[in-house]
Parts: sequence; structure tokens; C-alpha cells
Amino acid sequence: MDDRDALCRLGRSLFERGLTHGSTGNLSIRTDRGFLMTPTGMSLGALEPERLAVLDGQGRPVAGDPPTKEAALHLAMYAARSSDHALVHLHSTHSVAVSILDGVDPADALPPLTAYYSMRVGRLPIAPYFPPGDPALAGAVAALAQKHHAILLANHGPIVSGTTLSAAADAIEELEATARLWLLVRGERVRPLTAAQVDELKRRFPR
Repeated sequence: MDDRDALCRLGRSLFERGLTHGSTGNLSIRTDRGFLMTPTGMSLGALEPERLAVLDGQGRPVAGDPPTKEAALHLAMYAARSSDHALVHLHSTHSVAVSILDGVDPADALPPLTAYYSMRVGRLPIAPYFPPGDPALAGAVAALAQKHHAILLANHGPIVSGTTLSAAADAIEELEATARLWLLVRGERVRPLTAAQVDELKRRFPR
């Protein structure tokens, strides 16, 4: 499966499973020649390979439909994470719900409730709110992306990069599942993983 088909297939899967809605969310892949991104204003459930936006190595559109309005956000994260080659940004319901809660730790929005969350996501900082497409949002994400591949945008949603498209998708789905779990048990007495248990997972399963 080539990159175009992979993006369209993932977008359709995310849409059909309710992880994105309307024309929200965007996906991208870093290629040998530049970047492949989902177009602006298009539902992830209706992507067409020939309409995907093609950008050169400097992020300039060269073919296809105009790229997502969050193109600068994608490019900023790629610049900060040279080993990552794919990015998924969603407005998934439970993750967005966490992003609007008052009092959430901006350095780490979710506790390490499960081993797979710790392995696939790790710490989840919150980037301050800026309007979609605002250059300041890209700058805020770039600063956090130096140390984190998963970031929660305040009042907006999660953005996750990965070494592959499937790795980024797995991580953002784990993030959404953990956000849902956290909202279910919030207010109850919970037993998250200890710092020692998290460190052991990092040792066994380095990203």
C-alpha cells in the first residue's frame, strides 16, 4: 500500500469509528521529497488519493488540493522531530473533553493508568490555546515537540507524531481510550502506575 492509499484508508477508519467528525482532523506523512497531507475542509471519511495535498521539502504546496489549515502545525512538529515520519491530529471527543477541564496539569494531562498508555504516549503536555491555523500555535507545539511526540492542544484536541503512520495512529487511539477511561473514573480512588513501573516500561519498551 502506498502513502496515498494508507492516508485515505486511515482517515476512513478513524471517521467510521467516530474518532473524528465532519471535516475535523488531519493526517500527514513525511516523504523523501516533502510531505503528503489531507486537504483543508475535507472529511477524513471522504479522502481521495489524487486530491491529497503534496508539499515540497520547504512545506510549499506543489500539487493536489490546498493542504489542511493546520499545515504549519504539522511542519513545526516534523522540524522538531526528525526521526518521525507521520502525524495524526484529531478532535476526538474524550481527548477534547480533557483539554477543556480546568485544573488539569499542563505538564502532563493524563495519569499513567495503563502500561500501553505509558508505552505509546508517555507524558502528555498541554499547548496553550490559539485559534486553528494560528502561527503561534505551531510555535507552541514546536517547543513541546522537542521532548514529546504527543501533545494536547487546549480546547482543541490531540496531535501525535510517530516513526510510521500506524505508530502515530496507535498512539492517538491509546490516548483517546485513556482519556475516556480517565473521565469514567475521575473522582474515584484510582491506582495509576508508579514512577518505578513507568521507568521499567521505558527500559523494556523504548520508543
